[in-house]
This record gives sequence, C-alpha cells and structure tokens, in this order.
Amino acid sequence: MKSVPVSVRKKAEKIRLLLLDVDGVLTDGGIIIDNRGVETKRFDVRDGQGIVLLIRSGITVGFITSRRSDIVRHRAKELGVKLVYQGVQRKVDTYSEIKRKTGYADEQIAYVGDDIADLPVMRRVGLAVTVRDSGPDLKPRVHYVTQAKGGNGAVREVSELLLKAQHSWQKLIGRYFQ
Repeated sequence: MKSVPVSVRKKAEKIRLLLLDVDGVLTDGGIIIDNRGVETKRFDVRDGQGIVLLIRSGITVGFITSRRSDIVRHRAKELGVKLVYQGVQRKVDTYSEIKRKTGYADEQIAYVGDDIADLPVMRRVGLAVTVRDSGPDLKPRVHYVTQAKGGNGAVREVSELLLKAQHSWQKLIGRYFQ
C-alpha cells in the first residue's frame, strides 16, 4: 500500500461505518448478461476478506447501489453485510437514512465510490475515497485515491488503511500467523 498522508490517517481513525458503491468499486464495473437475461458480476476475494476483517473489528459495512441484483444481496449475506440498499436513485437520501438509522456522524463514515453519482455523499462523509480507475471528476474531490482498480483489491486497500489507522490490523491478522 502506498504511503497514506497523515491527514487521511487522522480521518480514518474516526471511521465506524464504511459505505461502498458496488459496480466499479466491489466489481470492475463490467456487467455480464447472458442470452437468458441472467446477470453475472465478479467480486475480488481479497476485498471480501477485507470486509470480513472490518466487521470483525467492529466497523459496520454497507452497500449503496443504483442497480438491483440478487447477486449483490447474496454477496452481502455471505460477507455479513447487513446494510444493503439497492435500486437507489439518490444516494445522498439513502446516506441520510443510514445516518438516522445508525446514529453515526459524518466524520465517522467513509464512502468509496467511482462516479459522479457518488459525489453528493462524498461531500458529506468524513473520509471520501475513490478507486484508481474512477472518473477524472472524482479524484480532485476526494481525500484518498486507491492504488488498486475497482473490483481488484481497492476495498481491501481501504480496509487495511482503516484497520491500520485504528491500530487493529496486527491484532486481527495475528491469528493467521500462529
């Protein structure tokens, strides 16, 4: 992982909730639809492990996506993600609903997005992140740009950033080295 600026680490220390866009963040943005209309998405297992580690450390994880897919619901269940919002037209409205539901303040929330529809949420959160292959309009407007592309380890990178900033990383991975 690249060197993380002190200002980003300080923001990451406060995060209790990580919200993720799906297409372009948890996936590479590609959508495969077969001739029967069945949709397929590819998820990175390292991203999944990062989400599991976050949840294990006490950080809540949620998905906000404008598309609707049984695949997303299935992946969320598999990882233990309970906040799943699909078919969202205005992500900022859903963000406000999540804040009311969880009680978290803006500075306790991080968001990872990849396109302009994510900007209204990114302007509010304590830590705004985009993936390396996001649209060019996002990069100058976020706190952190991942080295990894969406669907290829970007969420794992953010997970490690949060866990290391909160001094939880070594404790969480220690069991794997015993």
